[in-house]
Amino acid sequence: MHTKHNILFIINPISGGKGKLRIPDFIDKYLDKEKFNANFVFTEYIGHAAELADEAANKNFDILIAAGGDGTINEVATKVLQHQKILGILPLGSGNGLARFLQIPKNLRQAILAINRLKIDKIDTATFNNKKFFNLAGIGFDAHLSSVFSNDKKRGLAGYVKLGLKEVFGYRAQKYIIDIDGIEYQRNAFAISIANSSQYGNDVFIAPGASIKDGLLDVCIIKPFSLLKLPLLGYVMLKGTAEHSEMIEIIKGKQIKILRETDGAVHIDGEPLKMGKEIAVSVAPLSLSVVVP
Repeated sequence: MHTKHNILFIINPISGGKGKLRIPDFIDKYLDKEKFNANFVFTEYIGHAAELADEAANKNFDILIAAGGDGTINEVATKVLQHQKILGILPLGSGNGLARFLQIPKNLRQAILAINRLKIDKIDTATFNNKKFFNLAGIGFDAHLSSVFSNDKKRGLAGYVKLGLKEVFGYRAQKYIIDIDGIEYQRNAFAISIANSSQYGNDVFIAPGASIKDGLLDVCIIKPFSLLKLPLLGYVMLKGTAEHSEMIEIIKGKQIKILRETDGAVHIDGEPLKMGKEIAVSVAPLSLSVVVP
């Protein structure tokens, strides 16, 4: 008789804007009961997923499944990493950047069947000042947009794009001093994204050549541009050709320090925060165990 794995599904009922209350029925239907003892909890506020994950990891849950968007995944993964457990993902967010990179199906039934096979892989994780991130973190325009967007209740891609177009007209590029593995770069930048995986989500690629298994981060510097070129920038990201674009400079590295002119917004896996002028970023190679298809 083999022992069953204790598995906890941490479900964010509001991520991606769809009602998630039927998820336990779905899991109940497709999860392999021979392999798993399943439990479910629903998050009620930002930061709750992390608390629930922490509690579960201390109890004797081996596998913690984040059912939500990039924010929920970040909270759960941070605790999984700390306690050296195993992370699973049911991608229910609007972007699902990390899940897409790992090729976890958006279809819920298929995502659960993938968990049944229990194939485990190790991926790189990264730290942005004192916060962990798994997909992307950044400063500059996208961080500014995240912070404005979080105050705007009309979530969803269309709302995001609309707000982006409104904000982009007033946004000015800033000066940054960037140190990547001991080499200093001075850059004027519209935004700087630090990519562990290749995309923001929705197949918008900022770092098409990024890998979550290479022990490196891709520092993506979006150069200042005339607004006439905004459609081109969008096109480059949707086509996945950022590495060949004049508009984006990508430098790979392990230890990154960024000095900017003022304190301000940052985003970590899409969630907006405020940080100071100095940002230190590092990578921990193959540090997180994840269930992959």
